[in-house]
Amino acid sequence: MSASSSLAALEQGLLADIAAAADLAGLDAVRVAALGKKGSISAEMAKLGQLPAEERKGFGQAVNQVKEKVAAALEARKAALESAALAERLASERADVTLPVRPGPEAEGRIHPVSQVLDECIEIFASMGFEVAEGPDIETDEMNFGKLNIPAEHPARQEHDTFYFGTRPDGSRLLLRTHTSPVQIRTMQSRKPPIRIIAPGRVYRCDSDQTHTPMFHQIEGLVIDETTHMGHLKWVLEEFCKAFFEVDEVKMRFRASHFPFTEPSMEVDIGAEAIGKPGRWLEILGCGMVHPNVLRNCGLDPDKYQGFAFGMGLDRLTMLKYGIPDLRAFFAADLRWLRHYGFSVLDVPTLGGGLSS
Repeated sequence: MSASSSLAALEQGLLADIAAAADLAGLDAVRVAALGKKGSISAEMAKLGQLPAEERKGFGQAVNQVKEKVAAALEARKAALESAALAERLASERADVTLPVRPGPEAEGRIHPVSQVLDECIEIFASMGFEVAEGPDIETDEMNFGKLNIPAEHPARQEHDTFYFGTRPDGSRLLLRTHTSPVQIRTMQSRKPPIRIIAPGRVYRCDSDQTHTPMFHQIEGLVIDETTHMGHLKWVLEEFCKAFFEVDEVKMRFRASHFPFTEPSMEVDIGAEAIGKPGRWLEILGCGMVHPNVLRNCGLDPDKYQGFAFGMGLDRLTMLKYGIPDLRAFFAADLRWLRHYGFSVLDVPTLGGGLSS
């Protein structure tokens, strides 16, 4: 058989195989058998080196013509098979447009209640002109205690209450912050008054039971200027409680207390009517006027500047508002719990639309 008749037979055989391919997988097998490295057309091209010089050009052109015809037939058959497969899917996969929309990942996912409450608090305080300030979770002993006027013998500085790391070469000790108050210190050191910030974040203490965990969340507030007084503090806290618990009025009780970093200091209770349980008082936060020593430690003149600070646990606020009985469930990674208490990603808290609507 001559070379030309051999190529013609090869071409006819390949075109017949292409036409007989019933699906895309079968067609791809024909393509590999014809055009692959070890395919029949590639084998014909390999014969060029064995032919006399005067025959190579004509044989090479003939092989390329076969290759082009086969490639064109493959593309045409592929398009036909794809069109047939699409038509079959359209005929068999029908959509009932009367069915309700199936929830996707956005609807099934849930925002953790603590994250939702944090957003609620930020929304409320932002409406009063507060900005969010942040700081590191690992602090020095001086920033966490010393500059806050907490004496060396204070129980909070003992190892049974605080997670300490090793001592650094300069003698300072690193620890996991026990409150977000160091953020207030960093803010007062880095800028001049007026200051109006809130400092939310994770904090750590050696404690664990139904209402305490080794890691929990706090939000603290700080206002420093030349004229701020306790009346402003009480107004801010009252407006926050009314907005957060979404009530028109809230009963508040300020009890004298003691914190090293404020003077005078108070603990604040609210009437349980705010959460639908009248007749009881609920402690929600501590507050007071910033101690002059704290201002001095941050390079501010206490004869010129004054201000107030407050702090509350986000986890406790979440438990009170949404009726969650056990703090430990917040960190249990139980999807059933999260589906029950969690929030949709579309439930963005706004004062206009309602914080928890």
